[in-house]
Amino acid sequence: MTVNDERKMLRASLRTRRKALTATERIAAAEGVANTLGQLPDFLVDSRIAGYWAIDGELPLHAVVGQLAQRGQQYCLPRISGPRQLSFVPWRAGEELESNRYGIPEPVCTEDDLIAPQAVDIVLLPLLGFDRHGYRIGYGGGYYDASFSFLRERTEALSPLLVGIAYAAQELEAIKAEQWDVKLDYIATEKELIDCWVDAA
Repeated sequence: MTVNDERKMLRASLRTRRKALTATERIAAAEGVANTLGQLPDFLVDSRIAGYWAIDGELPLHAVVGQLAQRGQQYCLPRISGPRQLSFVPWRAGEELESNRYGIPEPVCTEDDLIAPQAVDIVLLPLLGFDRHGYRIGYGGGYYDASFSFLRERTEALSPLLVGIAYAAQELEAIKAEQWDVKLDYIATEKELIDCWVDAA
């Protein structure tokens, strides 16, 4: 079995695990993650926060978006802007969206609205699975790894901060890192904020 086959099977297992969560658990987790992110000082003051539109059982960010709006911080959603490349677009609740090639809602915008990955302060990333060393199992498209490849060789948290958003139930003991993987700086679950650099020294 190849590494790709192993990851494909793992993704299917993790999707099943995530879909098994009840509506009550999802709502509670959304509130919990909003509180957990409050433990990250940068999240309370940085100007430009990138997130995602939750699909397929991903942990929803509506509670987070509401807090950012109250504090006057800018919330951005990703938009595909090239081969395996994401840009980000400022978005507020109620503004127009359109589906991309994967059926994921993206902000309707002009090219002038696009913000480069390097220009956001914090990125909240969706995932299927994670470990405490900052490695994630995504959906296999490679968009986040390619878009933030400029952070791959870092040995400490730099801007933009990459924060994985997950249910605690998505934790794995260890994920074998591939050469293209970009490590997360933090992981926020409904239970805790995990510093992925704490054992890196």
